Amino acid sequence: MNSFFASCEQQDDPRLRHKPVAVCVYTGPRGCVIAPSIEAKKRGVRTGMRLDDARQRCPDLIAIETSPDRYRQYHIRIIDVLKRFSADVLPKSIDEAVVDLTRHQLTYKSMDEVARRIKAAIRTDVGDYLQCSIGIAPNVFLAKLASNQQKPDGLTTISPDNIDAVLARLTLTDLPGIGERMATRLRKGGIQTPLDLRYASPDRLKVVCQSIIGWHWHLRLNFGGEVDLATQAYKNMQAIRSVSAEQRQSVEVLEMILRTLCLTLERRMVHRHLFCQRLQAWVRYWNDQRYEDELAFSVPMQDGIELFQTICQRMVRYAQQHRRGPLLNGDVRQIGVGVSDFVAANDVQYTLFEDHSRKDKLRQTLYAINERLGGKHLIRATELREGEGLKDLIGFGSIKDLHDIEWDDL
Repeated sequence: MNSFFASCEQQDDPRLRHKPVAVCVYTGPRGCVIAPSIEAKKRGVRTGMRLDDARQRCPDLIAIETSPDRYRQYHIRIIDVLKRFSADVLPKSIDEAVVDLTRHQLTYKSMDEVARRIKAAIRTDVGDYLQCSIGIAPNVFLAKLASNQQKPDGLTTISPDNIDAVLARLTLTDLPGIGERMATRLRKGGIQTPLDLRYASPDRLKVVCQSIIGWHWHLRLNFGGEVDLATQAYKNMQAIRSVSAEQRQSVEVLEMILRTLCLTLERRMVHRHLFCQRLQAWVRYWNDQRYEDELAFSVPMQDGIELFQTICQRMVRYAQQHRRGPLLNGDVRQIGVGVSDFVAANDVQYTLFEDHSRKDKLRQTLYAINERLGGKHLIRATELREGEGLKDLIGFGSIKDLHDIEWDDL
């Protein structure tokens, strides 16, 4: 989807159409643009730009705070459209999905025609102001690369006949998945361009990349097989929050952020029927210092409030032992929590004198009711606070919760 968050806002509010729009978490002068509209991009506004800098480039820029529920609902409706064309649809992020037509080669005579029908269905059944760029290729990587070649509203095919011409126009970092560090490693190995990458031998690529990733690059660029389509089981889950200048002035708000992160991980574990045996927590400060903590549980855990209380207790103990002030203070830049070493809910063994099965069932019931009714109708008393709650956020990759609920058997 092209400029997805901004286009969703323009779809729901016709007054914003054909105007430069910037979707931001906060719209103060120090806010950050997370999604410029197509019109804003043409005026030089880019993702990650500070709002005051963006307004210097585009004085009539309209800043709008994020509406995460709106983007989630549009995402679900778009996925429903895609599933009309193939049962094999894999959502990759909030604004991107793979439609696998491998089993439909006898159904559709023209892949270009399928792409045009998808575009038309999105316009008529989801939103007439929403545009997408579609790439067609024999594997996921090349299809994504093709979708990047023409924006907005693009339609590009990569095949053995034209791949060299496409790659000749690109640099290494234009390839999805290659950042500056990988590009530097490739250049040191004598691979200067995407064409060099395509024609390097698999053995050479494995040596240069220092892993099987080199073999994967050979397969992607030489139509040798699919290495990017399969889903992987959860190895870990993380919830991270950057802290605004206003938020870091209140210890209560910082604690609320930490609690919300723990409850986010709880929700994901409940949806995936998982418990964790390892917990990580970290705090980053503006002076580049960092607090880190990690511990393992003898009894697997899932309850977010218990995770929160455990982290807080260990933070207090750490501050006392090292004779320093509270770890959650006015210098905090980012707070993060992670869980790993998962155990399936059905395999959890409680201790002889502790049986949390009723509390676990209550937790599952709470989420089931909220999902059925839509929204957050039931919350724990520990989540209540006076005044405005913590603002809901969503990133372009934040779809795990959506599809754990909507398509658990994907």
